[in-house]
Amino acid sequence: MLPIILSPKIRVGLCGCGAAGARRAAQLCDAGISAEAISDEPGRDALDGLHVLFIAGLEAPHRLAELARATGVLVNVEDMPELCDFHVPASVRRGDLLLTVSTAGRVPGLSRLFREWLDAQFSADWSDRLEILAQARQRWRDEGPEPAAIVPRLRRFIDEKGWLK
Repeated sequence: MLPIILSPKIRVGLCGCGAAGARRAAQLCDAGISAEAISDEPGRDALDGLHVLFIAGLEAPHRLAELARATGVLVNVEDMPELCDFHVPASVRRGDLLLTVSTAGRVPGLSRLFREWLDAQFSADWSDRLEILAQARQRWRDEGPEPAAIVPRLRRFIDEKGWLK
């Protein structure tokens, strides 16, 4: 398993219906990704240029997943790990702060419990805290210390604020 964060600049397709499709569309939107709507019976050229395809809520996604894979598109089929090239971890988003949990699909309920716990631990004000920390980090870098000296300063700053207590 290799966790990565995808740039919202890549081309993403979504073939989704029902509640599962709506959830995936909302998740992509929250991540700043404008997914292209893909039919469940697309022509081969409908997938040209896509990097990633999410499939959610289809009863029979096998053919679409195979077609996407044959054109070099990475595929995620919700609740069907055997058809997936990758999976999406449970996540909590606070602005640019993204906290994720994964069990590699083995115990999704545990991922959900951890996500709920993280959601309770990291309030919405972490979005503002991240901005404060980013500005402080830039000031410290401008002062010229070695990069290794930044982390201890960051720890002291967070400790003084009591943000991780």
